[in-house]
Amino acid sequence: MITPFRIDVPEADLDDLRARLRRTRWPEPEPVGDWSQGTPLAVLREFCEYWAAGYDWRRAEARLNGFPQYRTEIDGLGLHFLHVRSPHPDALPLVLTHGWPGSIVEFTKVIGPLTDPPDPADAFHVVCPSLPGYGFSDKPSVQGWGIERIAAAWAELMARLGYSRYGAQGGDWGTSITTSLAQRDAAHLAGIHLNPPIAAPDPATFDDLTAAERAALAALEHAQRWEDGYSVQQSTRPQTLGYGLADSPAGLCGWLLEKFHAWSDGFPFTRDELLDTITLYWLTGTATSSARLYWESIAKVQKWFSEATDDTVDVPTGCSIFPAEMPRPSRRWAARRYTDIRHWNELDRGGHFAAFEQPELFVAEVRTFFRLVR
Repeated sequence: MITPFRIDVPEADLDDLRARLRRTRWPEPEPVGDWSQGTPLAVLREFCEYWAAGYDWRRAEARLNGFPQYRTEIDGLGLHFLHVRSPHPDALPLVLTHGWPGSIVEFTKVIGPLTDPPDPADAFHVVCPSLPGYGFSDKPSVQGWGIERIAAAWAELMARLGYSRYGAQGGDWGTSITTSLAQRDAAHLAGIHLNPPIAAPDPATFDDLTAAERAALAALEHAQRWEDGYSVQQSTRPQTLGYGLADSPAGLCGWLLEKFHAWSDGFPFTRDELLDTITLYWLTGTATSSARLYWESIAKVQKWFSEATDDTVDVPTGCSIFPAEMPRPSRRWAARRYTDIRHWNELDRGGHFAAFEQPELFVAEVRTFFRLVR
């Protein structure tokens, strides 16, 4: 039921990628001096020139193959995952869930510190699945693979691995999936850690807003007006979008690169780090299948952002709020949904891709919360 897996991309696929990059048909430059119309032409051309001539996928492939990888079939779909057991037998199992435009790559900096920390009491057995339609997991061929079905698959995966009590961590889609997992498998969860939680503003507080809450409301309005175009496209016409992204590596790079720039704190990544993720999307042909998760589930998530629901979470919860996250929730808003917040920390650096941007801070936050619930 669980089989070992190893990445081995054919050289012909890499040759095809380089050839396509060299044949890119470029548009004219943007008439603005910033990123306000999207990824600037000069930035993208530089990335793609390096991608074609200097980037080494085999380095990234070897690094990923340094972690134990597996595949298993759950609910009719083949799922890929990393499973890195700690050398400390009493470690707490922990499932890490990525989002879009992320992948398992963004957790590679934190797996070692989580599995083998200085204090064995902080150790985790790490399970890191690729979302359905992402990476080396299968692409759903039927409707219905939204966040609830993914959460059910994660619960089955952890049970299949023999873990009767475990923790869960997630950001972006990982926040929603981890939240759903807490509602579905609470009996087996020690707690969940989110960066950040998703919670609607509370109208009852609007006459007594803190400065941070006023900023959060302004950020939410800005995002709905200027930042959500990608989400509208992926949640309504992912197939149409996918034709271009599946055929043009330059187009895919521009589409994903813009989000890493917009959602991170100071764009702290190296070209190789970004291209590791972008190349994974290209080689697995998952631009379209990953976008379909928006078609499946974005309406539910937008409801969580905009209005209070009775869709509460009762398991112990830890929340880490990184400053470049948008929008940043308020603890009193979040407490209406997550009824047992044990840890809440607003950090001074970092953004949406916390494990990728600030691995040391991310690891410290995960350790701090799970010390409270082990």
